[in-house]
Amino acid sequence: MDLETRNAASLSVNTIRALAMDAVQKANSGHPGTPMALAPLAYTIFTRFLRHNPENPQWPDRDRFILSAGHASMLQYALLHLTGYDLTLDDLKNFRQWESRTPGHPEHFLTPGVETTTGPLGQGFATGVGMAMAERFLAGRYNRIGHEVMNHHVYCICSDGDLMEGVANEAASIAGQNALGKLVYVYDDNRITIDGTTALSFDREDKAKRFDALGWHVQHVDDVEDLEALEEAIREARDEEERPSLVIVRSHIAYPAPNAIDTSAAHGAALGEDEVRAAKEAMGLDPDEHFAVPDEVYEHMDQKSRGRDLEGEWNARFRTWQSEFPELAEEWDYAWKGKPLPGYQEALPVWDASETEKLATRKAGAAVMNAFKGYAPTMIGGAADLVASTSTAFEGGGMFSPDHPGRNIAFGVREHGMGSAVNGMAVHGGMVRPYGSTFLIFSDYMRPAVRLSALMGIPAAWVFTHDSVALGEDGPTHQPVEHFMALRAIPNLTVIRPADANETSMAWRSTLEADGPVALLLTRQNVPVVDRSKFAPAEGALRGAYVLAEALGGADEPDAILVASGSEVAVALEARELLTGQGVNARVVSMPSWEIYDAQDQAYKDSVLPPSVEVRVSVEAGVPNGWERYVGFRGASIGIDRFGASAPGETVLEKLGITPENAANAVLALLGRGERVSEDEGTPAVEGTDPSEGHS
Repeated sequence: MDLETRNAASLSVNTIRALAMDAVQKANSGHPGTPMALAPLAYTIFTRFLRHNPENPQWPDRDRFILSAGHASMLQYALLHLTGYDLTLDDLKNFRQWESRTPGHPEHFLTPGVETTTGPLGQGFATGVGMAMAERFLAGRYNRIGHEVMNHHVYCICSDGDLMEGVANEAASIAGQNALGKLVYVYDDNRITIDGTTALSFDREDKAKRFDALGWHVQHVDDVEDLEALEEAIREARDEEERPSLVIVRSHIAYPAPNAIDTSAAHGAALGEDEVRAAKEAMGLDPDEHFAVPDEVYEHMDQKSRGRDLEGEWNARFRTWQSEFPELAEEWDYAWKGKPLPGYQEALPVWDASETEKLATRKAGAAVMNAFKGYAPTMIGGAADLVASTSTAFEGGGMFSPDHPGRNIAFGVREHGMGSAVNGMAVHGGMVRPYGSTFLIFSDYMRPAVRLSALMGIPAAWVFTHDSVALGEDGPTHQPVEHFMALRAIPNLTVIRPADANETSMAWRSTLEADGPVALLLTRQNVPVVDRSKFAPAEGALRGAYVLAEALGGADEPDAILVASGSEVAVALEARELLTGQGVNARVVSMPSWEIYDAQDQAYKDSVLPPSVEVRVSVEAGVPNGWERYVGFRGASIGIDRFGASAPGETVLEKLGITPENAANAVLALLGRGERVSEDEGTPAVEGTDPSEGHS
């Protein structure tokens, strides 16, 4: 590096530090120390390595950059501003304020150049693994000899906190297992946490040996101020193709602030005017200037011209590829729009109740996935070591491995890492509805990733099977009770619990067409296939809720409404029959998705649940909290407000009151009728599941 370049680099690095200090000081909130310490590292990545175009942050073959240490967000904002993204100096001055484009932690849908939302530590680290999986799959599908349209890296800066979180280890293990050589991660070894030095919690572990054991290529840089050493190490990491890479860099938090350096106080609070002034003086900057950027820094760091050249060269290659492979190019266009190919709706299977009496919705889901797989060729995913039970494999899709970018991913028993990796595939682009699957009970293990998918509004599919106490003998540790409501409580997440095989077809159709993430809740046990010659078509499920069965008595308006989701729709249909015998005209509403139903116009909603019919009973094998919004003040809810038990599934349901008789008696009680339906008047709405049909 010649003297002129060195001087420009030094001034640029110090300007990044000053912008971080000024923004945090103005907001009186934030984390100044890490942006100051890592300014040389981020400068090196953005100006020496990152293949990006600030004028088009969505260029498909750009390198991805992730700041997993999201608390250091001002580092990223300063780099985006200085390299030419649509992020102004006023945006930096508005750091952490209402409706700002510079929030406290990076949010991908707010700020140009931010690839993924980071904040919960470990999530950015793990999301990057999914991005690298997407890059490998798309390269394998679309690159041809002499025609390369997908070839880029994922750069990530991570912290002590990231490495301490378990999700990072899960994801690092996945990356090592699959030899994801496009990952270039840099670990900031500043030895400071909020509570004090890492001697309190994280200095006995040899991080280099850990990552080496996980199959990573590991290097050390002893001084973050050594730009040549940084460049050499990152270049070696980038050129390593057989293993993911980790560069461990020693830094000093809050450098060069004379009193704040190497203190935990610099991690999460403004430095104070005096310390900011002293730091600027130490860097040779004017302490009386705020948010000052010298013209030579803008000129030195501007990446727009370089970015135009990089994307222009790619565009030329892409046009040649497009003309050589027009069918692939058409598929590519749909994939990058996030849409399946035309014809998928007609390909969805339909079940005839006269031919298939009962079928688990997880098994129906498997048939649906394999029916539309050709229409969503970039949809990939897998299960947390439960694919034989969740039934979520693409037949003939091959396994994702170091040697083959197949469609089926063996995530292993790593629910948390799986969730974050799926998010990474989704935010990468070009991947139509990537998915992860496990038992519903284990959605707790991946809730942070599911929540982030909803926060980002990304097209992820979460397939949760074994969705109720009806799974049976495994007992309360495996039987979800509160989980329907826990997922419904997440804003922007669409939850769909189909009643039968045909509703499952419609649920997957809704999933493929949704804008944001969708959680499918599917049964282990067999449930009746609704006879659509007698009841309403399953397409009604596309509106979230619909009148499945009208009252039998022929009245203009029903006496009562039974509303249910999933496997309990069969219970409601049985209860309707029992009520007819008691002279009560009951309507059955299947409500697979609260969120989709709530989005309908009021006229439709009133046609399904007429306000004039106040006697309503909901039936769902979970905590009933929330059903009052649909059953009203005169209604009742049949649910489960305790944990389950180890017994055959049909026994557990019966003992916990999820029966047609109980539902019918709830209606009779609301109507003020003294009589009750006896337990021996009904027939079971569910049946046991043979152990050979999958893990219980």
